[in-house]
Amino acid sequence: MTQLHDAAPTTAPPAPAAEQRMLGADVVLRAFEAEGVRVCFGIPGGAVLPLYDAIARGTSVRHVLARHEQGAGHMAEAYARVSGEPGVVLATSGPGATNLVTPIANAQMDSTALVCVTGQVRTALIGTQAFQECDIVSVVRPLVKGAWLVRDVAELAGTLRAAFALARAGRPGPVLVDVPRDVQEAEVAFAWPPVAALPPHAPAAAAPPAAAPPAAAPPAAAVPLPVGAQARTPATRTPALDPRQPLAVARAIERAARPVLYAGGGVVNADAGEELRALAEHARIPVVTTLMGKGALPESHELFCGWPGMHGTKAANWTLNRADLVIAVGARFDDRVTGRLDAFAPAATVAHFDVDPGEIGKLRHAELPVLGPLRDALARTLAAIADPPDTTAWREQVRAWRARFPLRYDTAPRAGAPLKPQRVLERLDAALRARPEEVVWTTGVGQHQMWAMQYLGCERPRSFVTSGGHGTMGFGLPAAVGARAARPDATVVCVDGDGSFQMTAQELATAVAAELPVVVVIVNNGGLGMVHQWQTMFYERRLSAVDLSEPTDCAQVARGFGAAAWTVTTEAEFDAALAQALDCGRAAVLDVHVEVGEACFPMIPPGAAAVDMVEWPGS
Repeated sequence: MTQLHDAAPTTAPPAPAAEQRMLGADVVLRAFEAEGVRVCFGIPGGAVLPLYDAIARGTSVRHVLARHEQGAGHMAEAYARVSGEPGVVLATSGPGATNLVTPIANAQMDSTALVCVTGQVRTALIGTQAFQECDIVSVVRPLVKGAWLVRDVAELAGTLRAAFALARAGRPGPVLVDVPRDVQEAEVAFAWPPVAALPPHAPAAAAPPAAAPPAAAPPAAAVPLPVGAQARTPATRTPALDPRQPLAVARAIERAARPVLYAGGGVVNADAGEELRALAEHARIPVVTTLMGKGALPESHELFCGWPGMHGTKAANWTLNRADLVIAVGARFDDRVTGRLDAFAPAATVAHFDVDPGEIGKLRHAELPVLGPLRDALARTLAAIADPPDTTAWREQVRAWRARFPLRYDTAPRAGAPLKPQRVLERLDAALRARPEEVVWTTGVGQHQMWAMQYLGCERPRSFVTSGGHGTMGFGLPAAVGARAARPDATVVCVDGDGSFQMTAQELATAVAAELPVVVVIVNNGGLGMVHQWQTMFYERRLSAVDLSEPTDCAQVARGFGAAAWTVTTEAEFDAALAQALDCGRAAVLDVHVEVGEACFPMIPPGAAAVDMVEWPGS
């Protein structure tokens, strides 16, 4: 049965234009409706009872009851990533609010618009260590774009208006609004503010200077940006684009012999995939996409050459590191991509497109900074290219690397041998490609996440949702629930590990009760696979605290939460169970037992350069 507030939402009129008297709790819901929120996620508690009573009285916003606030936060994150609109999560004070810290940190690292509304003890009790009191605004301040404690109900509507605007502005990110219980119960004349009163623009870093059109050599930025200047204070407004900057990049592209487009999650957030593709096709530039940028360019495209980084392909890493012009678009040059930073792309001029001034030049100096909205910046760069470069020899070299260094693992048939995890992902990909409906993939964190990156093909943006920067185990299952809420027309499949699954398995109950069917494929190697791999390779095989093989039966756990479940040990069992799971119409789990100790290759060893990848030992 569905929960009371998880059924189809009750109908309520849109936010009124003229002032009306209502309670603060109703103001919150009218704000959600005015912002176009369709679904929110959360758990009630003492400090948000007025808000949940307002939900019971009627709203057009569907509420999905999670089983843990962390799960609710990840659901809201995935909803945002798939829909392109801010995700909304509700929590009570104290432990309810602090349970949101992990999703908030995750949203900050992965540039996800997340609006958190938390309850707080009554204003007269603030500072007295009242029951379930916590200064959540101070707790999350290093992680959010903005956080407010609303002490006056007259300020509530304006604060919520600003919170949504700030979450969307520039580089998307999390915000938090803390509302004491008496503010929720107070009456106020409500009118939705026509304009958001955003906080002042953070002056920590100025916009990169305009690059003058190059003469004989690419120009250098006249004034380098401070390192990490805005890492915790992102811009409150989307910066305006200086048209001279994309013009300078266009001239550099015309002269380049070995250009590469390095596309990150910012391309997906900006809905700039078509502009990226148009630029790549016009100038015939190979494209690599990060884990967060997966799907920014269709992976069947002839110019796509893989994913760089620790477990990316050798061809992609060599392409990125041997280029003479690296055009980074919405990417951060993080350590999992660059390997040893001082050895990264040593011969390349770097053009860096980003909407966040704090990222440009933070890790790798950008000779050609481009600050502003990515769609406009890419379109202007394309329009300015008068004479596209001849990249024939470079593209042939990239194709040769791809043919020489494919993904490899042991495929030799062995009677009675356990399933290979790579083979499971290949069969999963093939099965979903054969179906007509669109697929949204989510993952937990670990080896299975990297195999998912390598073996699951993505042809469109917003179809691969994972925890990149924060690397949050347990993200995959609640993210699948949020993705399904955002895309009820799509098939949503979570690729999980047995370690990640056991961190948030209770959210299967959410999927069942809220009638949000998802399919979870557990790549069960009986342990913490990535830690096992590192201990094996770099700690002389001293395995410590990685064995999860006993006593948990993940399929039985799934059935206990009301999901359909199968235990799988052979390819034939996998194919049959997957077909049943996809067609059963409810939450379903495949507990797929794979070979213990299988390592994920290729791999950049810690401290090594990206070009020095270690391949599968059988290569």
